[in-house]
Amino acid sequence: MDTKAWIIVGAALVLLMLAAVGVLLVRVLKARKLLVDAGVPLHNKALVWAAVLYTVSPVDLLPDPVYLDDIGFLLLALRSLHAAARAAGVGSRPEHPAETGRNLVP
Repeated sequence: MDTKAWIIVGAALVLLMLAAVGVLLVRVLKARKLLVDAGVPLHNKALVWAAVLYTVSPVDLLPDPVYLDDIGFLLLALRSLHAAARAAGVGSRPEHPAETGRNLVP
């Protein structure tokens, strides 16, 4: 491959990494509220903090220029936290009959 092709591949990888960082940032901001909520189990909260510690630690499964393992652990922890919050009924909006299309009056 010539230099121009490598630049295009590199730019595509950078854009994919930025997209992953954007998704991660949105999930972290949503998780911030769930971490202080009492309805979410402690082990799910601890998993998020363990993923954050892994991300900033110098020990990695993959070398540091490749942040796929760090992003993967954070996304897994955040997904677990949001699933636990959904199961506990935390952070969800109350259902309105107009939104669900159901009539609550029999």
